[in-house]
Parts: sequence; C-alpha cells; structure tokens
Amino acid sequence: MSFRRVSRLAAIALATLLEISCGQVYRPVVIPTSTTPPNPANFHAVFGISSNVPFNPGTALQIDVSGDTNIGVANMGVNPTHAAILPNNSRVFVASAGSLFTGDADVVMTFAPAAASSTATGLGTPTTFSLPYGSLPVFVTATPASAVYVANFGTNSVSALNSSNVVGLTGAVGVSPVALAGTPNALNLYVANQGGNTVTDLSPSDMSTIATIPVGTTPTWIVSRPDSQRVYVVTQGDGQLTTIRTDTNAVVSTQSVGGPGANFVLYDKSRNRLYVTNPSAGMVFAFSATTDPPTPLGNAAGLTIPAPPPCGSATCSTVSPVSVTALPDGSRFYVASYVSTTSTPCPDPNVTAAGCVIPQVTVFDAASLAVKTTVFPLLPAVTAPVGGVQPFAVAPVTYCAPVVPYTPAAARFRMSATAAADSSRVYASICDGGAVAIINATTSTISTGGTNTPDTLVNNLPAPFGAGPPQSNGQPLPQNPIFLLTGQ
Repeated sequence: MSFRRVSRLAAIALATLLEISCGQVYRPVVIPTSTTPPNPANFHAVFGISSNVPFNPGTALQIDVSGDTNIGVANMGVNPTHAAILPNNSRVFVASAGSLFTGDADVVMTFAPAAASSTATGLGTPTTFSLPYGSLPVFVTATPASAVYVANFGTNSVSALNSSNVVGLTGAVGVSPVALAGTPNALNLYVANQGGNTVTDLSPSDMSTIATIPVGTTPTWIVSRPDSQRVYVVTQGDGQLTTIRTDTNAVVSTQSVGGPGANFVLYDKSRNRLYVTNPSAGMVFAFSATTDPPTPLGNAAGLTIPAPPPCGSATCSTVSPVSVTALPDGSRFYVASYVSTTSTPCPDPNVTAAGCVIPQVTVFDAASLAVKTTVFPLLPAVTAPVGGVQPFAVAPVTYCAPVVPYTPAAARFRMSATAAADSSRVYASICDGGAVAIINATTSTISTGGTNTPDTLVNNLPAPFGAGPPQSNGQPLPQNPIFLLTGQ
C-alpha cells in the first residue's frame, strides 16, 4: 500500500471520529442567565471605633467588606477619640483620652487587623503606648510613614510613636491641637491648633517647629494634597477654607465655606477635589484642588442637602452634614447628615423620647454634582413597627451631640462616613443609634437595558457591647460609634 493511500485512509478515519464526537455528550451548550452575579470584591476591611460609658473601655471592630460582617472586636482605651491605619495596612492605632475621667489613662492602642482566611483569626492582641496623664490624645495619623503621630489636646503637644512600641520625640505646638496632616514626602507635619487660631508646621524628623501660621478662627480639620505641595485647613469659627503652600508656608488663599460651623474637609484623590461640610449652613462645598485658589464647583454658595421627608410633618432643625466620603472609582460622593426634631412627640412613633435624631446619607453624582438618591440607614425593627411605620429616627444621646468648639468630652462626629477601597460599599456610623450602616454601591442588575439600582441599605452592624457591668435592666452597656476608617 502506497504512503499516499495510507495517508488518505488516515484522514478519512480522523474525520469520522470527529463527526462521531460531535454528539450530544461533547457539544458545549451556553445557557443565558439573568441572575445577578456575586460581588467580585477581594478581601477588604473597614474599621469602626466606638465609645463606651464613662470609666469603661471603648472598642474597635473590623468589618469584612465582601461579607458584610463583623470579623473582629477588641477593647481599646477609655474614651476613644480617633484612629488611623498604617499605609501598608499592618496596624491600626486608636487614641483614647481616658484622663478626662479621673484615674483613667491616656493611651494609644494598636492592633493587627484580622487577615483574609477561611477560619476566623480575630484582631491581634493590642499593644499600648502610654502617654503622660492629662495628655488627652484626640487625633492620630500615620502620614508621613516614618512614624505614627498623635495630637495631645491637653498638653498642647504632638508625640511620635516609634516601631519599638514606645513614645518617642514630642514637639510643642499651639493651644488645643485637634487635627494633623503629614505630607507624603515626610518633610512636614501640620497641626491645627483650635485654641490659638494657628497651624504649626513640625519637622517629622526631630519634631522641631518649622513655622507657626496664623489662620482663621478655630481651625478644626486639615488635609494634605498627595503631591505634598499644598495643605488645606477648615476653620470652624468663621467658616473658611485656607490653602497653604508647603515650600514657603505662605497662605495662598482664604475662601468662605458657608460661614461659622464648617467642620470637615475631605481630599478626593480620584478627582483631585476637596469636599467641605458645614452643618450650621446645611451645605457641602466642592472645589477643584488643581488650581490656586481651589475652584468652586457647582453652586459656589454650596450644595444643598435635602431634608428628610418626615420633616414635612414635623418641626426639624437645619440639616446638619457632618462627614463626607467619595468612592475611589470617582463616580459618587456621599454626605452623612442628620436633623434633630424640635417638636414633640418625635414623628417616628417607634421612638418614645420627646425629641429624636433622623440620620440620612445623601448620594451625589460626582460628575454633575446632582443628588442621585437618599439612603435612610435604619433597618426595619426586629419586632413589628409601631403603627406599621418603618423606623427612621433614634433617641438622642447627649454624648453624641457635637460640641463647638470641640472637646474630647463629646463625639466629634455624630455620623461618620467612609468608602470601601473597592468602591463596593459605603459605611455610615450612627452614634445615637449604636450601629454602622452598610450601603451597597455596586450595580444590582446585568440585564440589557435594565435599570441600575445602586446605593441601597444592606445591613446595620450593631456596635460591640461594652465590657463594663450591665445596665440596671441587666442588658449590656450600649456603645456609640464615633469614627470609621478604610483599610486595604
């Protein structure tokens, strides 16, 4: 048999086998589906800090973003005030102004976050940095990354915490430091001095004073631009946004942000923007940080926060926006705000107190600055709501009402907001409600031509129970969430 004839027979045999193999058993079939796929988020974390009743330790909790669950809790010091996380996400630091209560300690406690694991790992064992009695630490930052720095409200100083778990150098600053902002290039550490109407520029290497910069009345918050060339200060007493050059420490500009009451500024890296909240004016302000002075965006007089619908039938205070966060993908920003009812009874029949607080989260489209929706961060009651009314208010807690000017005896944020690193979730703490609301910020449909319905309430995570003795009714001590921060 010739080689050509053998080759022809082999080709015929191969074709026959291929034809047979195309039967029902081997033929792939694609089945269309209209179900929503699972959230593809990798392991990400958000941390919540909660305060306890006097003389009892507060707590830190870690929230697993993809699981919408609490995956770790640890006791912190008495009267926690603020927290920060290292840039590499390896440690969280929590400042506690315990000496506000006679006999308790001023400390910064640090712990390792729970890791991504198929089995629960919990938070690492906390380590304590002890500060001199009366320090009253109220702010901690991990930028620049050479050390961790804490502002001491009671001793008018800033301390550096080093990797040897001891308090290192301490620098003197102005009266009542309340906020810090380090430049990423590690050349400057700026301190907002609430009592002296100044900003101190410290050298992070030796904590010496580089400059003292006069600003407006009652500076309350400060942020650094990622390129280390500008810092921005909000002054609460006169409602100004001040821009400072970091190479000369000269004041570049001062701009109004609604008058007295401005309390917070966020730098949005995704859009190079500043968002400033002013609870007294009921406004949030947006600026482009690519120019000097920052360019107002949208309405220069501020973006109005809509009042919650229940205020149509009740007497409410001005809407008070107190915190803002932006999705890292640049699509939306979220403003946490509340109103207090000044009429009795509370319009929510589920609240028996004479007055009440109605929390809300307003969602803005970042491109157009238009309001997309409002999320009410309270879940339905476990038992049947009174009169069939969905709960929308909480009874006020005295500690949760911000005091102006700030003092560590009260919560700085009645509500705090932060966004997950993967833009899938937004979190809002409700101090009066003892809970952290989880808001879904991902698309909820993949159907062609379907309507996307993001920004819906997923869950409320209750703050951890207090570690002290139970209340008179036998129930565990309630805790009040005061601050949220985003991890990896």
